[in-house]
Amino acid sequence: MAMKLRHAAAVAVLALIGFAASPLAQQERTIAAADIQQLQDDVFDAGTDVSRLRARDANRAAQLERELDEIREDVVYLRAVLRRQGRVPQADFDDVQRRLSALRQTARGALTGVGASAPEPGPNEVPTGTEMDVRLQSALSSGTARVEDRFDATTVLNLDNAERVLVPAGSLLRGLVSAVDRAGRLDRTGRLTLTFDQITIRGRSYPIRATVTQALESEGVRGEAGRIGAGAGIGAVLGGILGGFKGALAGVLVGGGGVIAATEGKEVALPAGTVLRIRLDMPLMVP
Repeated sequence: MAMKLRHAAAVAVLALIGFAASPLAQQERTIAAADIQQLQDDVFDAGTDVSRLRARDANRAAQLERELDEIREDVVYLRAVLRRQGRVPQADFDDVQRRLSALRQTARGALTGVGASAPEPGPNEVPTGTEMDVRLQSALSSGTARVEDRFDATTVLNLDNAERVLVPAGSLLRGLVSAVDRAGRLDRTGRLTLTFDQITIRGRSYPIRATVTQALESEGVRGEAGRIGAGAGIGAVLGGILGGFKGALAGVLVGGGGVIAATEGKEVALPAGTVLRIRLDMPLMVP
């Protein structure tokens, strides 16, 4: 009887070892929020590659942009699945990762060619570090906002170079709430982290990566009416040069990474019409 029991136990152990080595077991590896965030960061980097390709091969870049838009939406979906269900199938994660890697290889290969280097920034490029002022189209609050909420903003002034207007006033930007902390009873301060991932210029959309650096109290559309048609050079801090704002928005402070924190333990409250100064974290190519 003892021999039979030992034999059965050995068979069970071998079966467990075989299952652990099987593809099914490998698919059960836990996908964490950090994995999804890294995937999202890689999508932003891929956007940079595609933006640079547009100056060399606009048709190929347009095709890759469509593919990247699909991947971007899939990453948002994976984040939502993780939040709601607590897990993401590894097969789904690996599929998005594989498609993104292939897209980046294609974009880089088209950029560099054989022995060639990436092109230098041209006159149609808005470089990394450029700051723009944008006006919120709706109110945002750390008390009601949720992660992955979308919101819109519009550029306040023309952004131009020596040759032409690259980003007209009124261009639409798509923003994303990437993190929220609600104020609590024990001196917990409300916080919002806002990023921007798309801008629409003259009816055409482009991927961007931009973070908030300041929150400003606007004089309102009427107060800025005389400046709307004006422009500022690339790299300029628009509000700092042309004015039009009363100053920093009361009750909030902006920290690194676009984190907007409330003062005195309250919720962050950004009324519609608030002007956010944002900084491009990747170049923007405008044909």
